Amino acid sequence: MLSFGAEPFASRLLSKNLKIKIHRTIILPVVLYGCEAWSLTLREERKLRVFENMVLRRIFGPRRDEVTGEWRRLHNKEINDLYSSPNIVRVIKSRRMRWAGHVARIGEERGVYRFLVGKPEGRRPQGRPRRRWVDNIRMKLQEVGCGYMDWIGLAQDRDGCRTR
Repeated sequence: MLSFGAEPFASRLLSKNLKIKIHRTIILPVVLYGCEAWSLTLREERKLRVFENMVLRRIFGPRRDEVTGEWRRLHNKEINDLYSSPNIVRVIKSRRMRWAGHVARIGEERGVYRFLVGKPEGRRPQGRPRRRWVDNIRMKLQEVGCGYMDWIGLAQDRDGCRTR
C-alpha cells in the first residue's frame, strides 16, 4: 500500500477543491500506473477501495453530527456523494476494457497480444486456476450484457464497441 505524508490533506490552508485536484493529478496516476494489465482479485479491489476512501476521508475531514454535536468520520456513502468521480475499481475496469480493445486491434503478430491472449504451456499447479486478464475481460462483458461474445471480434468494431 502506498504511504504518503498526510500534511497536504490535513492542512486547513488548502481548499477541498485543491486537495481533490492533487488527488486526481498526483495520487491516482501513481496508484493506477499500469492498471490496464492487472488481473485484480476481490481482495485487491477491496484494498484499493479502502485506500481511496482513506484519502478522501482525509480530504473531506470529519463532520459534526447534527443530533449529538460530536465530530464523526464520514461514512462511505457520504464520501461517494461528496466525491463525484467514479471509484478507483470502476476506473481500473474501464481502462482495462479500453486497453483490451487496443490489444485486440493491434494484431496477432505483436508480442503483447500473444502474451495476454496466449495460453502458457506445461502443467499448472493443483487447485483452482488463477484468474487471468482475459477472464476479467469476459466477466466485464457479461456485466455489460454481451454474454460470451468473442471480445476480440467485438473490439474490431470500434464504434459498435463504444455504444455498448
